Amino acid sequence: MGPLDGLKVLEVGGIGPVPFCGMYLADLGADVVRVDRPGGGVTAVDPRFDLLHRGKRAVAVDLKDPDGVALLLRLVDRADVLIEGFRPGVAERLGFGPDVCLHRRPELVYGRMTGWGQDGPRAHTAGHDLTYLAVTGALHAIGRAGGPPQIPLNLLGDFAGGAMYLVAGILAALWRVRGGEPGQVVDAAIVDGVAHLTAMQWGMHAGGTWLDERGVNLFDGGAPFYDVYATADGRHVAVAALEPQFFAVLLARLDLPADTPQYDRAGWPELRERLAQRFAAAPQAHWAQLFADSDACVAPVLSMGRAPADPQLSARGTYVVRDGVTQPAPAPRFSGTPAELDRPPALPGEHTAEVLADWCEPG
Repeated sequence: MGPLDGLKVLEVGGIGPVPFCGMYLADLGADVVRVDRPGGGVTAVDPRFDLLHRGKRAVAVDLKDPDGVALLLRLVDRADVLIEGFRPGVAERLGFGPDVCLHRRPELVYGRMTGWGQDGPRAHTAGHDLTYLAVTGALHAIGRAGGPPQIPLNLLGDFAGGAMYLVAGILAALWRVRGGEPGQVVDAAIVDGVAHLTAMQWGMHAGGTWLDERGVNLFDGGAPFYDVYATADGRHVAVAALEPQFFAVLLARLDLPADTPQYDRAGWPELRERLAQRFAAAPQAHWAQLFADSDACVAPVLSMGRAPADPQLSARGTYVVRDGVTQPAPAPRFSGTPAELDRPPALPGEHTAEVLADWCEPG
């Protein structure tokens, strides 16, 4: 059932972060209804495998038709949350902007997901995850010293800085509604979320311990004890021995001198070379076994195909197989209201009649 059992959510428009937000709420038990254009929209994968739409029901509504908008507003009358991912002003022009919806349903939480936000000089221009990372300073910080910025998939912008901030905002607004206050608009912009995620780096920069350049800092590969090393079989291990006590374990397991200085930057090039030589001398499986029971903070870098078989992830059921598809299980875990995957990705418009019967009053 999940902790959000009974919560009714409308997901209207958007790719990437909006569907992820809807998936997350559905994973936690909300009744999420995705509003599709007739025939479906743009998708990067066959809808049967689009895991961002798992757990949801789908209705087909033509939002360019006044009758379609009228139908959507009937669904709004029963919703607790609406999330949309249109450019600023589009929902208003179509007839279901915040003013209209909150007038009909004062306790509604209206979640808006954009890259640039609802205002500002770029607000009405197109963009994607990488575009938004570029202007926040986050993309500039990711990569090797002397090399170009590296692309962190679309995890940092779309999902971390976008979808999860929208989820947090929605739940915060619902808390106010639960206390008797009216609903409100949650304006989640990816640029705001990504900037917020870099709070620690901004603090370190102000304190003089983070340089505004790539690959020379503590968490960006600049420190040899927080880096990735190649193994003899062409694979890699990740080393994150930040604390002195963990660094001591790393040295001991690698048979390196116990008095090797950790935070002497002048010695970092030599230390990196020694670590690289050690790890290159044996295959990944050797190092995975050697460090498995230690506090050295060393782990094998696993591919997507190998990750579900990792002993820790397997023991926790971090990945599950549903309808023949391997996928991440819902997270986090709840002791009293555990979340479960109970519905595969919906096809466009698959549940139109069912949802209208459930949600809408006759007429």
